[in-house]
Amino acid sequence: MAGHSALECLLTAVLLFGVVTIVRWVAGPSPVSDAIPQIHQKLLIIGLCVGLLLVALIRSRPGRISGGHLNPALSLAMWRLGVFRGASVLPYIAAQLVGSVVGVSAARALWGPTVGIPPVRDAALQPGPGWSAGGLFVAEAVSVGVLVYLVGLFLRFPKLAPLGPWLVGFLICAAIALLGTLTGGSENPGRQFGPAVVSGRVGFLWVYLLAPMMGAAVAAEVLNRAHSRHTVLTHRLCGTHADGSALRGSG
Repeated sequence: MAGHSALECLLTAVLLFGVVTIVRWVAGPSPVSDAIPQIHQKLLIIGLCVGLLLVALIRSRPGRISGGHLNPALSLAMWRLGVFRGASVLPYIAAQLVGSVVGVSAARALWGPTVGIPPVRDAALQPGPGWSAGGLFVAEAVSVGVLVYLVGLFLRFPKLAPLGPWLVGFLICAAIALLGTLTGGSENPGRQFGPAVVSGRVGFLWVYLLAPMMGAAVAAEVLNRAHSRHTVLTHRLCGTHADGSALRGSG
């Protein structure tokens, strides 16, 4: 448990370091940002980069060992889907949140003051104008619920399970591109925790933390009831057994 949690901390730190770095160069003052004037184009590029980074981290050796969750909501969902030990959920979540702070802090140390001021502001997300805490809660819960449902569905079938990392990458890319100017497109309590804590922008942090967890829990329950004949085969998002071997059977 300790070793796998440490890997989740490392993976999440790398993810958040990458997120802040991507936002710094695509949205912050840089030749790349100057060449892309429209916010939706910037969000699409950020989404593509973050999505590919997630795929790489999940498919990496540390990701294959720990499961490559990098997201407290996914760890909770894997437990509720019956393939992840309940005793490991809190250590994983703690490790992911710590890794989030470490990754953001490392990015700020490397890139300097530019990271801490608008428009980068440590990549801390905020909802668009007019969004209430209630509306944001529902949107985050539903979007994470869709992600968890689809990931759990893929992990029920050996032929689909290896595509799990690409599914996660695609869904996160789509969330950033489509929801970035609305809800922020977080989909991950760990994604928001480090940036919010380091930047001090904690106004909606409780929503970004709790809504994905509720959405994940509800989606796991719906999936268990709707597909009771097929069980989830693994908690590893790369779709393998613990030794790295391919899944076998029909689920």
